[in-house]
Amino acid sequence: MLIPADHPPIPPRKVGVLLTNLGTPDGPDARSVKRYLGEFLSDRRVVEIPAIAWQPILRGIILNTRPKKSAHAYGLVWSDEGSPLAAITRRQSRALQGAFGEHVIVDHAMRYGNPPIAERLAALKDAGCERILIAPLYPQYCAATTATANDKAFAALAGMRWQPAIRTLPPYHDDPAYIDALKTQVEMQIAALDFVPDAVVASFHGMPKRTLELGDPYHCHCQKTARLLGAAMGRELVVAFQSRFGPAKWLGPATDETLEALPASGVKKVAVIAPGFSADCLETLEELAIRGRESFLSAGGSDFAYLPCLNDGAPGMAMLRTLIRRELSGWVADT
Repeated sequence: MLIPADHPPIPPRKVGVLLTNLGTPDGPDARSVKRYLGEFLSDRRVVEIPAIAWQPILRGIILNTRPKKSAHAYGLVWSDEGSPLAAITRRQSRALQGAFGEHVIVDHAMRYGNPPIAERLAALKDAGCERILIAPLYPQYCAATTATANDKAFAALAGMRWQPAIRTLPPYHDDPAYIDALKTQVEMQIAALDFVPDAVVASFHGMPKRTLELGDPYHCHCQKTARLLGAAMGRELVVAFQSRFGPAKWLGPATDETLEALPASGVKKVAVIAPGFSADCLETLEELAIRGRESFLSAGGSDFAYLPCLNDGAPGMAMLRTLIRRELSGWVADT
């Protein structure tokens, strides 16, 4: 094809993959946490109370009390790489680079905080990506996670004169590749323990019960993941939900109450997994691994282990390559 001499440079046509996750503060300090929580808790997908009623509570009470407490919790899990969620998602993105051919660029973004979804979408477009797969790393679909990440991407696209073609990664809560990755990793982790768990608790992030009543499939997806994983492992899992917030009734049973009750029922040794999280974060490393341990041992338990998420380990990365390659079908040659 002949190009006029004065024509702007045309980058080679490429395909983009944008991994998206929840987000994190820029630092473990109250100011950074306040900025992050202000964005997160202002999302109408997350808090479905009318803004006229919610914003005075958020701005007048929550953002003046919660950031300091949350900053302390973040400080307990912060590393030299920064936030665990940000560091792991970045490593996942880098590990996938080149996995689908030389013309596929893999990047990552956060729904809240940095790097922003709009910025990374624009960067992929500027790099010549005329087709982009948006891949929310949430195995179980929820409007407050998967949908809001896609909403943010679609809002960015609405401002583009020349939009790339878009696909989105569907939830993979019951995908054989996901269940097999979980089974492989959890069984390896249990085998490495110096005790045999009496029970394995599968802790999923909680959601207000109202979301289930309004038709959100999240609760059903969590239950199916636990059922399939338990069947694959040959043992029934104890399902619980963590991270309650506010006075509304939440999905149950609650993880903290479950851990506190187990020793009285004869369960003295427990392993906890978090199959709803694609990467370890505050909710797993502080809420489960630290506070969950304290609750269980204080209630009379003898042995506790938190088993890390799939993260960027071999089983999880093999799963992501399988899922993403499938969704890129027709856009790239088989690799």
